[in-house]
Amino acid sequence: MSNAEACRRIAVVPANANATAVATVVATAAAASAAGAAPCAQQGSAGASSPAAFGGAADGGCAARDGLAGAGHLGRGAGRHAAADPSRPACAALRQLWRGSERVPGTLSGAAVLFLVFLPFALGHALSSLLRTVNAIVAPQMMASVALTPAQLGFLTSAYFLAFALFQLPVGVLLDRQGPRRVQCVLLLVAAAGTLAFAWGQSFAQLLCARALMGFGLAGCFMAAVKAVSTWIAPARLPSVQGYLIAAGGLGAAAATLPVRLALQFTDWRGLFVGLAAACAVTALGILLLAPAPPAAAPKPFSWKVLADVYRHPVFRETASLVLIPHTVFFGIQGLWVARWLRDAGHYPEQAVAWLLYLAMAALIFGAIAVGMLTEWAARRGIAPLNVAAAGIALFLLVQFGFVCNWQGGYSQLAVLFTLAGTITGIEYAIVAQAMPSALTGRAATCLNLLIFLGAFAVQAGFGQIVAFWPLDAQGRYPVVAYQAAFCVLLLLQLPGLLLFLLRTRRARRALAIQ
Repeated sequence: MSNAEACRRIAVVPANANATAVATVVATAAAASAAGAAPCAQQGSAGASSPAAFGGAADGGCAARDGLAGAGHLGRGAGRHAAADPSRPACAALRQLWRGSERVPGTLSGAAVLFLVFLPFALGHALSSLLRTVNAIVAPQMMASVALTPAQLGFLTSAYFLAFALFQLPVGVLLDRQGPRRVQCVLLLVAAAGTLAFAWGQSFAQLLCARALMGFGLAGCFMAAVKAVSTWIAPARLPSVQGYLIAAGGLGAAAATLPVRLALQFTDWRGLFVGLAAACAVTALGILLLAPAPPAAAPKPFSWKVLADVYRHPVFRETASLVLIPHTVFFGIQGLWVARWLRDAGHYPEQAVAWLLYLAMAALIFGAIAVGMLTEWAARRGIAPLNVAAAGIALFLLVQFGFVCNWQGGYSQLAVLFTLAGTITGIEYAIVAQAMPSALTGRAATCLNLLIFLGAFAVQAGFGQIVAFWPLDAQGRYPVVAYQAAFCVLLLLQLPGLLLFLLRTRRARRALAIQ
């Protein structure tokens, strides 16, 4: 065979040729080379115009040029390319899985939005709420197993809030750039790793690091859900749908009470956290497989000015001044100290505490749905959502006044009412989401979450420090007066926001009357 003929055959090998065809042509070319034919560098480079002629070789069809020195070397090169070919469909499938099924917002049916958007993200939020509040039930076992003090328990539990808060701004940027589907999948896998590490922790330091990793991984659960439903649901429906999301979180928190108590009869707290780690991983995979992806939008670069604009937005500032501190109190107290207050001040046994917390979470579910429906009802009658929030905050403070007064015989009612009235604080997410441009809803929501969870960290840790000023009794309980003092401090912190709102509303009404 002539050199020209051998080079021509090499050059026309199709990109999808199998290994046998490639090997045949290469062997022929090698034989021609052995017979003394000149290299095909020039002809190959001229005849092979496709750089994928040998499965993506960069030389454009003259990949054999480097191998004509011997058949063995060429054969090995062809074998490497042929062996790499089967992985390409797998890589393409993984890339497609990561990109997801692109759909245009507004084209999904109600059932598709429910099963492909709401339920997967709501499940992630439920797991976040479960892991946030589960320490209230497993605390006795955990304290005995790792020899934790009450102060360490409070700091350990609140580390979740601190890590959660610190990751809020990055989560907001990621949500606006990458979308909730991808971000939630990756973060839930991080949460699974942190939960598994928590199950294996043997010291306070190890548990603290694992708890912080859980906080990082779960930092985007609610915000990703808010971003997802904001993308696929009409703005007018946001208050009620976000109420359903908060109710899903209530289901997760309810699962952290009596169901966890029952599960601890079959396993210890470590086995429980192993199961929760598996649930996080399965939910991450479900979101990646089911959730649709909206068309890619031009990414907005991160800018501190954008964040400053969010914080300076009048709706954001008015909402935060009224609802922020009550929201931090609700998150910080409901997730840990209500249970401890029932044990210490009410002398309730563990089974009764679990049952009351379960009822409180049922109240959370009912309250979250009711708040969303009430807000939409009020909007149709011209009542601003912030006015609804103010009425709810006033009721929430009244319930806390019952804690300060140590309402005898009403401990169980206070525990449930605290959670029921506290659900009003979730309305601020809907208010902020409605006021912001759609391209900034992720960052606006996470800016709000940053403040909420930093405050919840301070409330949860600070409440324990105040209570610790009083000594424990013989049964290891703190006195009632310790809790009265701590709740009094919280009440004094929340009152100025409500008074400022009432003053601002009165001034606005006077200005309208003058006009």
